Amino acid sequence: MTSQSPALTRPTRRMRELIAAEDMIVSPGVFDGYSVRLVEKMGFKTACTTGAGLSNSRLGVPDVGIMGLTDNVDACRMIARSVSIPVMADADTGYGNPVTVYHTTQRFEEAGVAGINIEDQVSPKRCGHMAGKDVIDAREMARKIEAACDARKDDDFVVLARTDAIALEGLEGAIRRARLYAKAGADMIFADAIGGEDQIKALVDAVPVPVSVNMGFGIRNRPTTPLIPLARLAEIGVKRVTLPRLLPAAAIMAMENALSILKESIPSGEIVHRPDLLASIDDIWALMGQPEIRQMELTYNDLCGVEA
Repeated sequence: MTSQSPALTRPTRRMRELIAAEDMIVSPGVFDGYSVRLVEKMGFKTACTTGAGLSNSRLGVPDVGIMGLTDNVDACRMIARSVSIPVMADADTGYGNPVTVYHTTQRFEEAGVAGINIEDQVSPKRCGHMAGKDVIDAREMARKIEAACDARKDDDFVVLARTDAIALEGLEGAIRRARLYAKAGADMIFADAIGGEDQIKALVDAVPVPVSVNMGFGIRNRPTTPLIPLARLAEIGVKRVTLPRLLPAAAIMAMENALSILKESIPSGEIVHRPDLLASIDDIWALMGQPEIRQMELTYNDLCGVEA
């Protein structure tokens, strides 16, 4: 029996294969069809949704727990179905207690994502790099992880446990939690706002499951986690690095530049065309699959060979 091609393999299976492979996974954060298709076009093997990016772009609000389960799942379903690469989703706190997490997990699995992150913040949560965070009891979070693992119908569906405890309990507290979450069944651990290379290495050495790290490109002043070369993260044993701010921040900057040029051109009465700053319509059509749609139109509209 021949093995399935990557396009036919389940996203969950492809994600498991990436986790099992030797290379570190680089997973840009996506928030819409444009961003996830660009990630795939540029050759990245996986993507992750950015909860902040979805909350900001979909609802126009900060990442402070306002976006609910339905909004999140609906967005993730559209993103996941737009590409062939596996997409991991940010499920925030799981939207409640372990029973709620059980149903949340099934909703995300049905949406076609390859796995979810669940964090141990109190609800309503907030962006991991904001002040004022708090965390739930570690035992309650462990129960949430157990519920998520029990809920999945596909054993390859990835459950990632995120802890925000470093800001409150220090590195040792976060490591204790990470070990407990791994024991509860978490496939991967993510300690948000971790302090730097030494702390990341300590976490990698301390837990029995792969470690994911967030690199916060776009924080101009003092990033909570210092920026570290991706090659160095691979050297110290990080399995997956996510870049949730990169694409939303780049998109905002590009749109602001374009609007600024447009606004400045209005008083002059002149047409200011800057193709160096804009994707062409052909590029957009190609990115979104318009040529394939056109070929389908030609195929199904060709009635010459069809007998009445």
